[in-house]
Amino acid sequence: MVKFNQDFTDMFLGVVRKYMQLRGGLSQKDLAVGISVGVSTMSRFLNQKTKDIDAQMIASLVAFLNIPLHEVIDYIEEDSTETFKKMIIFYKESIESKENSESGSENDIESFEQSLDETNSRYKTSATIKGVKVPFGERRAQTSTNLSIRDKLNQLSPRQKGFLTDFLDLDVESRDLIVDIGNQLFRYFKQGQADF
Repeated sequence: MVKFNQDFTDMFLGVVRKYMQLRGGLSQKDLAVGISVGVSTMSRFLNQKTKDIDAQMIASLVAFLNIPLHEVIDYIEEDSTETFKKMIIFYKESIESKENSESGSENDIESFEQSLDETNSRYKTSATIKGVKVPFGERRAQTSTNLSIRDKLNQLSPRQKGFLTDFLDLDVESRDLIVDIGNQLFRYFKQGQADF
């Protein structure tokens, strides 16, 4: 768990605002979208209206704004420095891979997808299973269940990846507890109710 020195909160927020300006005059909304949090969450954080400090949000902010670590190192407790550096590296890699995938050959992908689209194909196939018509050969044919684990991990947001990092750092009993709670949540979302 990353610990922060509360005495340097104002200094840290000043550095964040400085790099918001240096990176093109980013707004709170730009930051919120960039690190996948709500605008109100970002506003509360920047205006010091939050009681709890979210280490993942701070690390993703530093990574997104590309703030040099020496600018914020006083804000991090000494025994948390290595963990915080790892988190920043993780978020930077996530941002870079997202930018690379977005800036890739989008036009090629779109034209390829259009050629596979059901409206452009010569043959449309469907089956009726228990009264439900199931089309085949559509763009949405590859669901999340067909993806590899690596593809599924690549689709996670930085915040979700940060949760996985924290989860993996726990001891076995704590992980089991989270899994038990998570199973109840999965049942709730799949069935619409949880039996506690």
